[in-house]
Amino acid sequence: MGEALASLEAVSFDTAIHQWREGERRMADAPPHERQALERVTARIHAELRRRLGGPFTVDELADLYDSGTGWCLDVAVEVAPGAPWAWDSRTTCDAAFARYVREAIDYAGGRRVEMGP
Repeated sequence: MGEALASLEAVSFDTAIHQWREGERRMADAPPHERQALERVTARIHAELRRRLGGPFTVDELADLYDSGTGWCLDVAVEVAPGAPWAWDSRTTCDAAFARYVREAIDYAGGRRVEMGP
């Protein structure tokens, strides 16, 4: 049973990281005139992730936060870029912010999750 739960956690992270990387790709593919607003929103969401998770965190904690809902990202986006509705797309700004923030997880290195000891 424990192995099944560990497997479910890995799948959850694998799904999340795929979505987060797609957000980064969408940021990179955005038209130049949209990038400034997208970057401002993404930076603010990134800062909010730091506030919400605090000190050291794991990729699973970040994935759990993502799973619990990201509606708050829209609130941040509208506040930061009220005249730029393209920057309100969570699939871009929120996912890109999570993709950037996961790099700070204690069990993430070289683009993948690092297995931590017992």
